[in-house]
Amino acid sequence: MEAVERHINSLDWITLTLMGAFLLLAIVKTAYPQRFEDFLSLLTSNKFMMFRGKKNKAFHPFNILLFFVHLISFSLLFYLFFNYFWEESSLEPVFLFIRIATAYASFVLLKFGLEKIVGNVFDLDAQIDSYLYQKISYRNFIGLILLIPSLIFIYTFTPTAFTLYSLLGILVLTNIFSLLLIYRKNQSLITGNWFYFILYLCALEIAPYIILYKLITI
Repeated sequence: MEAVERHINSLDWITLTLMGAFLLLAIVKTAYPQRFEDFLSLLTSNKFMMFRGKKNKAFHPFNILLFFVHLISFSLLFYLFFNYFWEESSLEPVFLFIRIATAYASFVLLKFGLEKIVGNVFDLDAQIDSYLYQKISYRNFIGLILLIPSLIFIYTFTPTAFTLYSLLGILVLTNIFSLLLIYRKNQSLITGNWFYFILYLCALEIAPYIILYKLITI
């Protein structure tokens, strides 16, 4: 009888990564219990934005810790996509995930820095800081929710092209919905600065994602 070689992909590194994400959540919940409770009701209540966002501290430890959870969550999703559609990658899975996480973190931080520069150039620091705080909060919340399908796809249900595209579509729609909520809350500011808003929308909200899509598909 001829021996058949079996290829078994170890999930140890993914388990450790997810444990790290849940450890960060435990630290956040322990260190900032009331803020975390308000954060969980972000989509149903304006309490978190009204009371926690008064000082617009985007670099508050609470946001930084949740950003790492967000980074892990989004990077795992992108890893699942890459692993499904580009199986011929010669990289080890853990190094592929690290590369994806590094690229995503660099993209987010670079975009964040550009938005801060634009705010400074047009003397809109307070408005941009408020906008960035709200956007980071919603993205962190979406990242928290994304941990659930990641757990399912990794340990329970092998994803198909349909489920992955459906999840991507939901992710895009959720991001658009969160931006619409932010724009609605800042409607008076936008109404008085239509030109700058359209310029910002095209240059820093639409163009970066088109460029990223082109880079990925190429």
